[in-house]
Amino acid sequence: MKKLVLAIAFMGMGSFVMAQQTPQQDKDREAKRAEMQQKRQQKQQEHLDQMQKDLNLNQSQVSQIKALHEKREAEMKADFEKNKQQREAKMGEMKQKREQMDADMKKILTEDQYNKWQADRKAKMEKRKGEMKGKGGKKPMRNASPVQAN
Repeated sequence: MKKLVLAIAFMGMGSFVMAQQTPQQDKDREAKRAEMQQKRQQKQQEHLDQMQKDLNLNQSQVSQIKALHEKREAEMKADFEKNKQQREAKMGEMKQKREQMDADMKKILTEDQYNKWQADRKAKMEKRKGEMKGKGGKKPMRNASPVQAN
């Protein structure tokens, strides 16, 4: 029992410490975001240069393709913002259902069982977070089929 209480106390302290962000972390996050943006733009330019070389495009075609890519990017960003409210509403709904399940489980289980269930659930969530970090956070493409050469 003492071990369980200590484990829960340490988890609580650990999550409290992790929840605090320093201004340095915010600066690091902004720097990383700027670096990623720069890399993305560089890759886009490299892709455009490769298309120009492979397809023997003239400057007019290159500028039209670049404009088309920028238009598409703006549309995707607008769609993302438009769907943001729906995502937030869905997340709120899921949180409410999770809280209701917690309350129901607390009614069913003894205190020890409930604490063990919570600890197990938290450990599984941490494991999933670690797996996602290892994968780079990217999901595989659905319905992706290899391109077949003729």
